[in-house]
Amino acid sequence: MPEVNMAKALNMALREEMRRDDSVVLLGEDIGKRGGVFLITEGLYEEFGPDRVLDTPLSESGIVGMAIGMALYGLKPVAEIQFIDFAKMAYDQILNQLAKIRYRSGGQYECPVVIRAPCGAGVRGGFYHSQSPEAIYAHTPGLRIVVPSSPYDAKGLLKTAIRGKDPVIFLEPKLLYRTPREEVPEEDYTIPFGQARVLRKGDHVTVITYGTTVYECVKAAEEAARFGIEVEVIDLRTLIPLDIETVLTSVRKTGRAVLVHEAPRTGGFAAELAALLAEKAIEYLAAPILRVTGPSVPQAPSSLEELYMPSVPRILRAIQRVASY
Repeated sequence: MPEVNMAKALNMALREEMRRDDSVVLLGEDIGKRGGVFLITEGLYEEFGPDRVLDTPLSESGIVGMAIGMALYGLKPVAEIQFIDFAKMAYDQILNQLAKIRYRSGGQYECPVVIRAPCGAGVRGGFYHSQSPEAIYAHTPGLRIVVPSSPYDAKGLLKTAIRGKDPVIFLEPKLLYRTPREEVPEEDYTIPFGQARVLRKGDHVTVITYGTTVYECVKAAEEAARFGIEVEVIDLRTLIPLDIETVLTSVRKTGRAVLVHEAPRTGGFAAELAALLAEKAIEYLAAPILRVTGPSVPQAPSSLEELYMPSVPRILRAIQRVASY
């Protein structure tokens, strides 16, 4: 198996799905000859041509609107938004149209659109190119929300998204595009939605996370082990559907939970997780549920990114605090 980064793994998934299914088409700004701003679609224009790899005007509402029309006529569009920050220009198309077509038609129409977009900070993109708005989409019934953290997961989850019948918001942490690298099979495989992975086993504290912060959480767990605290780290992979059973099994075992993401704290997805744990596992909890997140302020300018994003010391302090009860 080749050892590749996430950018290459995503490119592999798109190429394989376009070869497998002629109805899969790509559209977005600069995704053709240039291969996209992060080169995720590099080489696909040359293989599949302009009828299946469509360069669009700089209009997010136009991109999503066109993708909806394509899907209703039987195609499987994969739309790239250059940065998830600018998907706000297409909120009406995404939240009021794409997410609701199956419901409003009584199941007569499917709208299998995949919206791919880089998300998050870590590459000094500034506050208009570094946001993490996954909670907004998770709040909208009808959308599936995917946030891979590794090359292997990125390929398998994207293939699942393309083959599905529901609209998917596929968020790609841009900090992870080039690192890490791992072996990714060249043959076909998919990863089911709603199936979290346990990255590290532990009996004392459960840390629940996704996306970029997965790696900070694993490092913090390894540091905590030096103090005799064994931490179980769960990567959610998909927020909607949520693998609540894996989360509950772990928290019922450890009695302690730390929730980590880089999005702003107020109304972030960790708040939903905390509410679910309070509803379904409160009798097992031996300590308060703690959140380690970005602050409830606009995304920090590039010079202050390290202060904004959850760090190993911040996560470790939360682990030590809940472990002290």
